[in-house]
Formats: sequence, structure tokens, C-alpha cells
Amino acid sequence: MKVGRRETFNCAHRLNNPAWSEEKNREVFGKCNNNNYHGHNYVLETWVDGAIDPETGYVMDAKILKDIIREHVTTPFDHRNLNLDVPDFKNLNPTAENIAVVIWNKLRAEIPSEFKLSIRLYETENNIVEYDGQ
Repeated sequence: MKVGRRETFNCAHRLNNPAWSEEKNREVFGKCNNNNYHGHNYVLETWVDGAIDPETGYVMDAKILKDIIREHVTTPFDHRNLNLDVPDFKNLNPTAENIAVVIWNKLRAEIPSEFKLSIRLYETENNIVEYDGQ
């Protein structure tokens, strides 16, 4: 059985590889390389897969899952500049793929290991990444 939780957060970022020239960064990342950053309204789906507990009827209490996501993702990321305000991205290009891996690692550390964990991160309604630790 899988249970999911949907949360949203808004943040800014700039895609940039400091080892590259300005020209190459503009060529590869386009408008996402804007020196003044740009923002997204992210939608995060968190999926927990496990057995239904016969005593509670839950796989995982949705309130507990909500609290974990809010403490470790929503609160530290929401209305922040990922490049400047979030230490995880000090030396990591905040692409949707890298953001998803960072989020998954944060949640994996908090969700009991008997559960499988996967996330979907919608950067836009058309650009989506999914990660399950693989």
C-alpha cells in the first residue's frame, strides 16, 4: 500500500556551473542562468510504501508525514533563494534533479526504514522529476 502527501513551496534559484564560462552557462541553462535568479512554485508529492498496521489501519499517520515534510523541506525551502539561503546547495547546482535528491535524503533520514520512499517534484506543471533513492 502506498500513501502520499502533497505539499507546496516557493523558492528562487539560479542554475550555474562555476567551472564554466558565462557563455557556456547561458548556452546550457538559458534563462535559468539569470544572474538575478528566478522562482518556481514547486509541488512535492511524498509517497510512503509499506504494510498497513493492523492496530491503526494506517501505513503511516498522515499528520506525522506532514510534520516531517514541513520541518525538513517546506519550512527551510519556502520563500528562500536555494543558492544563497539553503546550505545544501552551497556547492550543488539546484536543478530539479538535485533538489529532489536533497529532499529525498532529508526525508529518508526521518521516515522509518521499513517504508519505501519515493518523491515527485513538480518544478512546473510540465517539468517533473521522480526519485526513489536509486
